[in-house]
Amino acid sequence: MVQLEIRTARAEEADLLGELALRSKGHWGYDRALLDACRAELTFQPEQLAARRVAVAESAGRVLGFYSVAGQPPSGELDNLWVEPDIIGGGVGRRLWVHAMQTARAAGFTSLRIEADPFAEGFYLAMGAERIGQTPSGSIPGRVLPMLTVRIPPPPGDSNP
Repeated sequence: MVQLEIRTARAEEADLLGELALRSKGHWGYDRALLDACRAELTFQPEQLAARRVAVAESAGRVLGFYSVAGQPPSGELDNLWVEPDIIGGGVGRRLWVHAMQTARAAGFTSLRIEADPFAEGFYLAMGAERIGQTPSGSIPGRVLPMLTVRIPPPPGDSNP
């Protein structure tokens, strides 16, 4: 297992995170036209990172992935969870997921929506999310994405359901 630190994203990492998201999306074989169409949606401004609760997974100085939890409690959105393509399947995504759920719970969220890439839907379902429908892509007219939701688990030892 990779030695991993999950920490708050830094403002100067905004461009790096956008490029990481595009590389991660490209892992699924999308063509350049689709990736270019998604670029604006996967571009981050430095001042957005704190408001969107962006956290990065880092190992040996390399950012391996990141997530963001957006919105105001009690319901919000897991609007990003991306991992470098060369380590997809190695457990970093799962560790980011667990951290995102802890972050969301600490912020007072009880549920998160997820507009998933179709290739990532299986991961989210395996993590406990449920499909609730579909939603139009924000980047590609006519394309629809799976819409999922996840209930934020209570803190360990909490007897309230």
